[in-house]
Amino acid sequence: TANFEFPLITKAGARIEVLLNATTRRDEQGSIIGVVGIGQDITGRLAQEREYTRLIDTANAPIFGVDTQGRVNVWNQCAVRLSGYPSEEVMGHSLVKEFIRMEHQEKVQGVLDQALHGEETANFDFPLMTKGKNRLEVLLNATTRRD
Repeated sequence: TANFEFPLITKAGARIEVLLNATTRRDEQGSIIGVVGIGQDITGRLAQEREYTRLIDTANAPIFGVDTQGRVNVWNQCAVRLSGYPSEEVMGHSLVKEFIRMEHQEKVQGVLDQALHGEETANFDFPLMTKGKNRLEVLLNATTRRD
């Protein structure tokens, strides 16, 4: 079974995005006799995802995200302006180890770990180190991000 996204042009000439799930079709003896494909129009979902991404990126508050290993995977424009770090310099790097001062790393890591386990934290004073090595106080609301 495999999933594949691709554009499809309809008979009317409209472009839609399709998610195709394909799997082998077998006879009674288990021999492959073809492929069964199920397609789903995901045009609307992709448009919503782009809008969500745009809203995060242009928000007037710093928004960042980390993956389950604590590596930065979201860094919006406000975070860039406040921290001085362009997204290219933070994406994939450890937020806690590289952008939090040593004396605060354990506490910040604890809040992030709680969020990764479904426990939200609101109004946590979050000391972020700027590119200029200044301490920037950010009020953190940490929530779990799910696919």
